[in-house]
Amino acid sequence: MSDEIIRIGNCSGFYGDRLSAAREMVEGGEIDVLTGDYLAELTMAILFNQKLKRGDRAGYVGTFLKQLKDVAQICSDKNIKIVTNAGGLNPKSMAEDAIQLIESLDLDLKVAYITGDDLMAKIDKIKSSGVQLRNIDNQEDLFSHELPIVSANAYLGCWGIKKALDEGADVVICPRVTDAAVVMGPAAWKYQWSQDDYDKLAGSLAAGHIIECGAQATGGNYSFFKEVPTFRNIGYPIAEIYEDGSFNITKHHDTGGLVSKGTVTAQLLYEISSPQYLNPDVIGHFNTLEISEIEKNKVYVSNVKGSPPPEKLKACINLAGGYKNGMELIITGLDIEEKAKIFTDELFESLGGIEQFDDVSIQLYRTDKPNPITNEEAMATLSINVKSQDPEKVGRIFSAKIVELALANYPGWTTQSDIKQGAPFISYWPTLVDRKYVEEIVHLGSKSFLVEDATHKEVAMPEIKNFTFDEKNYGELIEIEFGRVFGTRSGDKGGCANLGVWAKNLDSYKYLHTYLTVNKFKQLLPDLKGYNIERFEFSNIWSLNFYVHGLLENGVSSNNRKDGQAKSLGEYLGAKNIDFPKSLAKIR
Repeated sequence: MSDEIIRIGNCSGFYGDRLSAAREMVEGGEIDVLTGDYLAELTMAILFNQKLKRGDRAGYVGTFLKQLKDVAQICSDKNIKIVTNAGGLNPKSMAEDAIQLIESLDLDLKVAYITGDDLMAKIDKIKSSGVQLRNIDNQEDLFSHELPIVSANAYLGCWGIKKALDEGADVVICPRVTDAAVVMGPAAWKYQWSQDDYDKLAGSLAAGHIIECGAQATGGNYSFFKEVPTFRNIGYPIAEIYEDGSFNITKHHDTGGLVSKGTVTAQLLYEISSPQYLNPDVIGHFNTLEISEIEKNKVYVSNVKGSPPPEKLKACINLAGGYKNGMELIITGLDIEEKAKIFTDELFESLGGIEQFDDVSIQLYRTDKPNPITNEEAMATLSINVKSQDPEKVGRIFSAKIVELALANYPGWTTQSDIKQGAPFISYWPTLVDRKYVEEIVHLGSKSFLVEDATHKEVAMPEIKNFTFDEKNYGELIEIEFGRVFGTRSGDKGGCANLGVWAKNLDSYKYLHTYLTVNKFKQLLPDLKGYNIERFEFSNIWSLNFYVHGLLENGVSSNNRKDGQAKSLGEYLGAKNIDFPKSLAKIR
């Protein structure tokens, strides 16, 4: 390991990412730490269902053990540390299985695991103390609902990881830590940062968020995808972090993909909402950072400012939301809306009335075209979804009633989904909890170590560069698709969605800043008109971020959108026609 830099490579951006990436990362070049991020709100719900089906030893990401088996020998030979949040809801069992695996390979690697995120045993105490656990998005109190709580996990920070590495761990298995913690912890360990090294921590926070989603930082899901030389054997990202918290983002040589100012900007926007990013260890002020390309496939990020962390921790609580079922039907030809109405009217009449369900979603997707030249161009999709606390109401009878109308309703009746039984769904509840309810403990061999928070003092807030946007006559405007001149990246944030937009140069950003107001945003995307939308400005990286409250209802598991994670929202905006200065247009 170099004295001047720590090289941290990430091999996983989600549960289901490319299994071979771990071995590719440790064989493809020099790294000091291999990380893997597997957890998301939806993943926590999946792991909970695993525990229900398989018992108390389940609840972690089992595919990580396959990757560990692939890389353990190489990591031992090269002294590469491994840090992962694959422990999920059961880090202890994962650690025990990892130790057994390592022993079977006749290797001497020390495995540590971290606990303390699980709040289930403390919920009653919190409730009895009169504390309200308000939903971050809608401010409702958790205890005003009667839905059963199935999991409750606080987001832990990086100091447990640092402690494990300080004590000699080679493999650190984490529970629900923040996504960036698996990068921040090794950086803090390497340079022995203190808990008040806010700027340095903020730098590693930004680095962690850029590489946490794997290939999304190296050309994957990149809106200017034609700039990516090849998607074959796409390389996974590496953060080269310096002692002052600045860092490079790169990838191994001879791999596909692309690392550029654009790919790094896109991933950074994907992770955040406002410029002040709250983390258990530091608040990162991402409207201070600077991004520059220093060579091919290497980007340098610096000047990330930090301030003391918030007093409370974010917690992910999952509730048993009830049961849901749904089907999609094809409606073809003329009078689409009338056909949809006679069908839905008759369906809910046969089911005993629409009011018996807790929630009903009826969406008509008008993909049909006038004067179609193919059968498919004449088709629209009718999506009907119902929810109830009573599994019988949304069970097989719901699907059966739809099928019963096959020969007795609108002409051309066709279904494009299977008959379902109905299934339980999880309702995501983000909230804040007092740190006193969280006791983070590192376990290594027969020893346990309590991780304690430092006392933080107020510091001066960082100075933000002020950009001026003078009125300017841009001359002739042309009509062009938004995505030809601006990049976009979108995704889920619990029950909300964010859509980041960035410009290629300062002049284009100045136009974007003036042009794309929240009102204009809603005009371009009229199906978002009824939502509360915030706009955040990142003039330092020529970007805007739009935060759409409530678009995904109570999380990925519970909403009925075709794109339940809002991954395509940015590309939707990119397809819209806008007026743009001809002098600035450089069509790609």
